[in-house]
Amino acid sequence: MMDAARLRTQIQVHEGCSLKPYADSVGVLTIGYGRNLNEGISDDEAEVMLSNDITKAVLTAHRVVGSVTFEGLSDERQEVLVNMAFNLGETRMKKFVHMLAALTVEDYERVAAEMLDSKWARQVGARAQQLSEIMRKGAH
Repeated sequence: MMDAARLRTQIQVHEGCSLKPYADSVGVLTIGYGRNLNEGISDDEAEVMLSNDITKAVLTAHRVVGSVTFEGLSDERQEVLVNMAFNLGETRMKKFVHMLAALTVEDYERVAAEMLDSKWARQVGARAQQLSEIMRKGAH
């Protein structure tokens, strides 16, 4: 019977691992242990990636907003900020200086207005409209 652990180790050694996409020896876009990105990913893989990315976005929102402020928000407002962190990343989210200042004084009308008065809102359109409304009301 095949030894799955031995096979896994062999493939890991032979393929090597790249955490960033690269063109392999024949020009195929590849990542991880020889995964051909031209073939795409499965639904299950997309769900695992999404779960990992949401976890990262929660941590990003905590860092950007501050844990005390973040934890004091309603679940819905926390979700808005995590959604923004997911989409923007830490560096771009930190640029929402006026929005973050309004959060610290619980001025949610201003937070919502600052969300909409941004390049991000113009880029994502309906997403920003929906999230700003949730932020303003504190509920879906």
